Amino acid sequence: MSKQDYYRVLGVSKNASDAELKKAYRRAAQKYHPDRNPDDAESEEKFKQAKEAYEVLSNAQKRAAYDQFGHAGVDPGMGGAGGAGGFGAGASFSDIFGDVFGDIFGGGGGGGGGKRVYRGADLRYNLELSLEDAVRGTTVKIRVPTYVSCATCDGTGARKGTKPSTCTTCGGHGQVRMQQGFFSVQQTCPRCNGSGSTINDPCGDCHGQGRIKEQKTLSVKVPAGVDSGDRIRLANEGESGENGGPPGDLYVQIQVKDHSIFKRDDANLYCEVPISFATAALGGELEVPTLGGRVLLRVPAETQSGKLFRMRGKGVKPVRGGAVGDLLCRVVVETPIKLNGKQKDLLRELDTSLKNHGKHSPQHHTWLDGVKNFFEGMKF
Repeated sequence: MSKQDYYRVLGVSKNASDAELKKAYRRAAQKYHPDRNPDDAESEEKFKQAKEAYEVLSNAQKRAAYDQFGHAGVDPGMGGAGGAGGFGAGASFSDIFGDVFGDIFGGGGGGGGGKRVYRGADLRYNLELSLEDAVRGTTVKIRVPTYVSCATCDGTGARKGTKPSTCTTCGGHGQVRMQQGFFSVQQTCPRCNGSGSTINDPCGDCHGQGRIKEQKTLSVKVPAGVDSGDRIRLANEGESGENGGPPGDLYVQIQVKDHSIFKRDDANLYCEVPISFATAALGGELEVPTLGGRVLLRVPAETQSGKLFRMRGKGVKPVRGGAVGDLLCRVVVETPIKLNGKQKDLLRELDTSLKNHGKHSPQHHTWLDGVKNFFEGMKF
């Protein structure tokens, strides 16, 4: 009986990736494995074909030979169907699961003795900045408590000169299978907690954990224009992984402190500028602060309280790009306090003069007209 094309057996194209091969083989194994199809010769044969195809195509050298010469280019002695490197017809479903997905659990096939690895946890650090530093950018030194790989044992957890031994319960898989009738259930090995190994002589510094807790100092470059809620990612600066796993990342969360003068809204800055009654009426110039220094604000005569003046380009350049924002100054006319007798008399004289000429208070008369219309429209 001639052999079928391996790609056709798995139902994949000739340019299928390793991940696609694994997925296709797992699907076939789940469907045709003898454990799920007892006394079914046809399913057993299809299972053998699938495992043979996967073993050849998952090996880069064998796959290259097969692509060039077909079945003749694959030496059965190097792991074909029933070969020394194959799964064998009697391989259990959990063995296949471990071989296909061994990389998820840190390597290790059916008898491989690999151990489960874990990526380190991501960390978060809250960084408070002044508005000036957030707008201009800065470099900050921070100290972060974290777990790092133990230098004494190189992260193995075993005393220097020794090494962990393969867990005798799970054979190094980190997983054990429990058969319950027709179903097989895999769970974390209770002896090694999924690591695949046990430590008989633990390291004295990390007590077998392979990691120690310490404070590390990092330099954080804060780009200009950041705002509250922005995050800076420092790759691989989180906690170290377990059993040689990769470290996590550190996320620096920005919080900009309240400013005594300015309020920020995206790229714009706002501030309130108190002015005297005389300046509001007669006009004038006054200095106002910006993040780049002092500038003159020209207040025209007859300026009303609450008037907003825009100073273009005196705001913030956003961190993600775009035009520089503006500084918006809202003038607030201050009522004079602690007047002496002469000052009060002068104000009464001015007030009498202004009342005799309604044109001096246009908003007041507009408001009175509105009140009058309101009452005329009401029915009591």
